[in-house]
Amino acid sequence: MVNAEHAVEQETDLIHPASPRTTVQVTFDDGRTFEGPVGTTLEAFIKIAYPAPEVPIIVALVDGNQLRELTWPVVRDCRVKPVFLTDSDGVRIYRRSLTFMMIAALHRLFPGVESVVDHSLPFGGYFCEVRNRSPLTEEELKTLEAEMRRMVEEDIPIHREQVPVEEALQVFRERNELDKVALFQSRRGHATKDYLQLYNLDGYRDYFHGYMVPSTGYLRLFRLMRWGDGFILQFPRRESPTVLKEPIHSPQLINVFREYGRWLRLLGVENVSELNAAVASGDIRRVILVSEALHEQRIAEIAHQIWMRRGDVRLVLIAGPSSSGKTTFSKRLGVQLLAHGLRPFALEMDNYFVDRERTPRDENGDYDFEALEALDLDLFNEHLQKLLDGQEVQLPRFNFQKGRREPGEVVKLGPEHIIIVEGIHGLNPRLVHTIPWERMYRIFASALTQLNLDRHNRVPTTDTRLIRRIVRDARTRGYSAADTLGRWDSVRRGEKKHIFPYQEYADVMFNSALVYELAVLKPFAEPLLLQVDPDSPQRVEAKRLLAFLQWFRPAETRYVPENSLLREFVGGLALEDLRLE
Repeated sequence: MVNAEHAVEQETDLIHPASPRTTVQVTFDDGRTFEGPVGTTLEAFIKIAYPAPEVPIIVALVDGNQLRELTWPVVRDCRVKPVFLTDSDGVRIYRRSLTFMMIAALHRLFPGVESVVDHSLPFGGYFCEVRNRSPLTEEELKTLEAEMRRMVEEDIPIHREQVPVEEALQVFRERNELDKVALFQSRRGHATKDYLQLYNLDGYRDYFHGYMVPSTGYLRLFRLMRWGDGFILQFPRRESPTVLKEPIHSPQLINVFREYGRWLRLLGVENVSELNAAVASGDIRRVILVSEALHEQRIAEIAHQIWMRRGDVRLVLIAGPSSSGKTTFSKRLGVQLLAHGLRPFALEMDNYFVDRERTPRDENGDYDFEALEALDLDLFNEHLQKLLDGQEVQLPRFNFQKGRREPGEVVKLGPEHIIIVEGIHGLNPRLVHTIPWERMYRIFASALTQLNLDRHNRVPTTDTRLIRRIVRDARTRGYSAADTLGRWDSVRRGEKKHIFPYQEYADVMFNSALVYELAVLKPFAEPLLLQVDPDSPQRVEAKRLLAFLQWFRPAETRYVPENSLLREFVGGLALEDLRLE
């Protein structure tokens, strides 16, 4: 028999004796098989199979699509695929575990402190605050980081505990974490379990939505730094898992998050339990109407800024990631420009694709339609210049079935026209090279969610956009949730390459997030996610999103205005076929 510390790679066929098994065998995705006593943890097997991985292994997939913590005891033969820090689940769990360690260290050093994980930052970090005392000083922050590094060196285990709900609620009441109390109480009427899974780190217990690493020794790469009235907990990004990126000062992004925070306080909805309370009481109608009024007010402000620069600004460029609501935003902006006496003209960037055979290819030899070179930049700029000069132009129309351009409509614009161009390359400086920058107005639109489950459990902005896209893809393209989930990694890579590097070029950022939207999206998204086949590789992500959506009470769409950005995804958009010119 082989003990847990000395699991042996098996080179021969597996033999299953009739007598009760005392050992189990783990086969890794590269074909190697190891054996150890029943109950040996995944971590023990992985440490033997991968003694010195270049990138940390965070969790593992068992038998194809069952995500398991490394503390999971192996009681049957199984196939295992390690999940690294370069994988989406890996980096997500690393961030969550690092947050837990930071909170535990903070409460050890400053008992009774109220810690809040507020929002994410583009270079890989969370903006955090303490709220029942003055902000941490530079020295206090150094002390906190030193305590966290001590915990890493001591490699303290992170235990998962099954705790009766009432006992867990008492833990949170004693720490005055009433948002967590309210969150669990709002779910008790719908939950089937009378217990919660809490995590325990060196005596500090807390709830986190999702898995953890086995111990603090896995969390070596991080940094703390002062940032405004709070501080940043910085962690690695999945595309650079062994280094921390240099912080990028992003004043516009910070201002957007602060503005959204003010909106949440104005609405009285700063976390999911307060949103659930609004749905249960019928106050969701007020929340929806005020949220939409705040959006309209912001769009009107942007239109006014463009109007103030009339005569100089003739071109508006709009960019943003997938499912950020760019299309509806551009139409609502056009309505506001009309109200200011300007005449918007939408120029569709997709009509300027080069013919299919001239399309650049990616590293796999496939057509790369997201590359800037997939557009005929010379023709696009030539037409822009002629339109702004008041010349007559025959626009192209791209035939996607044939893969080539065809003649489109003939257009001539007047001096009162504003050209609106919306697309992923809108902020790339190489897109427009014939018009001075001062004659352009650039807008970055994205759904920057700041409504969190509670003070320590964030609602990722990416998840909001993904759920939007799943619902829209099913309604408008007939895609299954598995189809959308399968494409999502590629979409995200394209965003990181073509969109996010240029967001700071924007004259203004528009936050398309709506505080109530996940309550409305839930009844649309859940049936789609439940249809993902249990054997599908997308099942893990579908289960994660379903577990996340369980925290939200569903809300009806009847109070959502017909011009809402959310209508782009759930249907019923009054602006869908609107032509403004």
